[in-house]
Amino acid sequence: MSGAGAEAEPRLLAVDLGLRSGLALYGRDGRLREYRSQNFGTQTRLKRAVPSVLHGVGPLAWLVLEGGGPVADVWEREASRRALPVLRVAAEDWREKLLYAREQRSGTLAKDAADVLARRIIVWSGAAKPTSLRHDAAEAILLGLWAVLEVGWLDRVPAELRR
Repeated sequence: MSGAGAEAEPRLLAVDLGLRSGLALYGRDGRLREYRSQNFGTQTRLKRAVPSVLHGVGPLAWLVLEGGGPVADVWEREASRRALPVLRVAAEDWREKLLYAREQRSGTLAKDAADVLARRIIVWSGAAKPTSLRHDAAEAILLGLWAVLEVGWLDRVPAELRR
């Protein structure tokens, strides 16, 4: 993630955790700036990469993590070193707010619904359209939307995104 643009703008980075992680960067206006999937491959490479990822996205006001375990610990340690506030949530937290109950009946249904909504967020935000959209990036996009609502950067889900 380049972090290009309004350099002084506070940003929020949402991470769908794993050795293959989804990353979604949001601006203070609640709109998606950038997103991607990144395969760190190993825990060692992840540990080396996280400082660079956080540095590369510009000034951060929040780091939002979905998931736990040793991968989350790496991100949290680096955030702590930078005095960066962290929200750590489970998928159920954001899914409950953004997806219909019928879309949450299985992991496959939730991932499909996340893909559809993530593409709408991309269009609404004016972010670059994907050539392909991996499920981890789609889920990071939704996690980020949930987070900008949670921290008060948006008051409600924008009408253009409601289904």
